[in-house]
Amino acid sequence: MKHQIAIFRFTLGQGQSIGPTQLQALWARACQTPHVSVGRQPGPHGSDRPTYSLYASQQLPDLPNVEQRLRELLDQSKLRASLIPLHQR
Repeated sequence: MKHQIAIFRFTLGQGQSIGPTQLQALWARACQTPHVSVGRQPGPHGSDRPTYSLYASQQLPDLPNVEQRLRELLDQSKLRASLIPLHQR
């Protein structure tokens, strides 16, 4: 597998969460490749919302469409995400 970098980070709305298996499947679907990974960092204070990271190859093609699919999939899953793109368009 090629080296992966963080492509997006996000937090979810208050009281929302997503498990690693579900997040991995959603992210793979958005990227249209199984060669992705995900991460979760706890908030800086125990009650803060965690930050989720989405990783893929630096050569992941068509990032604007990946981002659009990701936003649509999060919305379909009823997840209110504050998405931060880490890539250059």
